[in-house]
Amino acid sequence: MTDEAVEHRQLIIAGTGIAGLTAAIYAARSNNDPLVLEGDEPGGQLTLTTDVANYPGFPDGISGPDLVNNMKEQATQFGAEIDHGIVADIDDTQRPFRVELSNGDVYTADAVIAASGASARTLGIPGEDDLMGFGVSTCATCDGAFFRGEDMLVIGGGDAAMEEANFLTKFADTVYIAHRREEFRAEDYWVDRIEEKVESGDVEIMRNTEAVDIHGSEADGVDYVDLVRHPEGHPTDKLDDPDTERFEFDVGAVFLAIGHTPNTDYLTDTGVEMDDDGYLVTEGGRGSGQTRTAVDGIFGAGDVVDFHYQQAITAGGMGSKAALDADDYLEDYATVAAEEGETAAADD
Repeated sequence: MTDEAVEHRQLIIAGTGIAGLTAAIYAARSNNDPLVLEGDEPGGQLTLTTDVANYPGFPDGISGPDLVNNMKEQATQFGAEIDHGIVADIDDTQRPFRVELSNGDVYTADAVIAASGASARTLGIPGEDDLMGFGVSTCATCDGAFFRGEDMLVIGGGDAAMEEANFLTKFADTVYIAHRREEFRAEDYWVDRIEEKVESGDVEIMRNTEAVDIHGSEADGVDYVDLVRHPEGHPTDKLDDPDTERFEFDVGAVFLAIGHTPNTDYLTDTGVEMDDDGYLVTEGGRGSGQTRTAVDGIFGAGDVVDFHYQQAITAGGMGSKAALDADDYLEDYATVAAEEGETAAADD
């Protein structure tokens, strides 16, 4: 590790998802010479989606990787530099900021846009990774329509799971919710809505049930899921218990709704405010400066801030806002630096 900076940049953007790349396009067009760092999930969650049908301008759809690659090309055409690097720490006690990467490289930057996204939590079971994007999904609004008429399985017991299941009833033959406990963690509002769907025959609930294996292929999608059930819940902790039942369950798609983890560890020691789950708190509201954090010069955009909508188009909108806010900040920063330089020269 070295304390010597590799180089100084006006603007560093952490993340190459839709938010980060949109910010890069706008920042490059504003001559802010952005360095965009890919992180350990280049392209973000959209690269897990084989067909993006709800991004405006693509009536025939576009694959997630293609959309990301197009945006990268657009950003570099305007002068953005994209490089692989994982931001490990930001020192906001000095100006310019000291930005350290996981490989030990150190940059200084006048401004930083945090667009590092949130990683969907997964189960870590066989078949999950192989079939991600081929029948296994972490986003019902992104992929639900592709499985119209199929039986669908939602895994989870919180608000996200209830919301996903409710949305999927628009497309599914039947939506099944598998939850590892008897009681849901979701708010009563969502539980009541799902109970209404149960009464109408659109949803069936499998309590005290967990998935342990997902079977299928990229060509044919999900075939079936191995489930385990125990009357006292948490069946994967009781696989050797004779009361644990294991069975195959035929579904056409599996939606994981067990939450997201925002990628914000590198901001933990800064003055940036976060909520209890680690999402960045930005100014919001109306007018300029909506993406500003509690630290002047650090801005937040995309799923690292937005725990609700989590759509490509909303992430892109926030990315453009962050770049515009950063541009305003950098103009003021340059003015102040110039004035300080003139004062120092006069004192000499």
